[in-house]
Amino acid sequence: MKPNRYIVAFAGIMLHLMIGSVYAWSVFTEPIAKQTGWTEASVAGAFSIAIFFLGMSAAFMGRIVEAAGPRLTGTISSILYSVGIILTGYSIHIHSLLLLYIAYGVIGGLGLGSGYVTPVSTIIKWFPDKRGLATGLAIMGFGFAAMLTGPVAQNLIASVGLEKTFYILGTFYFVVMIISAQFIRKPNSSKESVSLEKKGIRITTGPELTANQAVKTKSFVLLWFMFFINITCGIGLVSAASPMAQEMTGMSAAAAAVMVGIIGLFNGFGRLIWATLSDFIGRPITFSAIFIVNVVMLSTILTFSTPLVFVIALCLVLSCYGAGFSVIPAYLGDVFGTKELGAIHGYILTAWAVAGIVGPLLLSFTHQILHSYSVTLIVFIIIDILALISSFWIQRGFIKIGKLTDN
Repeated sequence: MKPNRYIVAFAGIMLHLMIGSVYAWSVFTEPIAKQTGWTEASVAGAFSIAIFFLGMSAAFMGRIVEAAGPRLTGTISSILYSVGIILTGYSIHIHSLLLLYIAYGVIGGLGLGSGYVTPVSTIIKWFPDKRGLATGLAIMGFGFAAMLTGPVAQNLIASVGLEKTFYILGTFYFVVMIISAQFIRKPNSSKESVSLEKKGIRITTGPELTANQAVKTKSFVLLWFMFFINITCGIGLVSAASPMAQEMTGMSAAAAAVMVGIIGLFNGFGRLIWATLSDFIGRPITFSAIFIVNVVMLSTILTFSTPLVFVIALCLVLSCYGAGFSVIPAYLGDVFGTKELGAIHGYILTAWAVAGIVGPLLLSFTHQILHSYSVTLIVFIIIDILALISSFWIQRGFIKIGKLTDN
């Protein structure tokens, strides 16, 4: 059966729902530590390694998406991620921390990177009229996956044990991902354009740069910096949301745990809402608005110490954190075109790899030295202002790119 663009989008969402389970790693941290005797910090290290390899491998796999097609990278992702999950169970069985890092961190991380870039650029090409909405839907799946995986994993651990939980999940991920990957394919640009135009959908074309051309522009550097700053602040706050709430507002541990679940919803919905909004107001204005909200809300957290204000402000910041992931692919398509969007998106995801390390380390280090989160929040406000300035500056770069491609 020849898939239409909605089937392609649904397949992309399913693929991201599976690999997004990486955000549920905290559900496994304590059970693994208890069964193996490893420290929770050591177990948590597997997650950091996985995120690092996600970001770094995405740069390479993005080029494979363009050269060989999303079916291949989706298939590779299904194999690597499921094998990584299954081997994680085996590493627990033989009590090998090194194998845990290799299985979940390296192999699983490579599966994450190849799976993350597989549907995004492809879906954008199927939805040239709704780039923001399309990427928002796919990447929202990645953000919401932990909400589905968490309860399922907890029930499995209670019923069949920790090791078998990973064997079952790994097998399930493989089946769903390998099937989904077969429906993710590039559109025939000429045929699909005619089909969309018959439906009254007007398609506009802009500059079409190769990945090598794109990375040499100031616009790419500015977008990378903006993406890096947004993730650094967001992931730093995610990593310390509970203790920060307790220290700064006097919130109880139980209330802070509920808050973590609430901000997770905003992280997921923010990906769809902001991305959809960008279709109406444009990506440049959307990104500027994201940083303005970040600055205002971080300043609010610094100024007020009441739990309600803290939760509202943090929820809005986390919606902006999720927004960065869904808006950036469409923004790249606007600026550089969709000719090699998969490769360009892969390159920009290296910012995620770096920010995933910098954000949590910056926050934990400053708190350890100064015993206060205030200094870190001030730093986040300053770099958000720099990113806001970059969001205005990049619009000049867009004009220059347009002139470049006309020559």
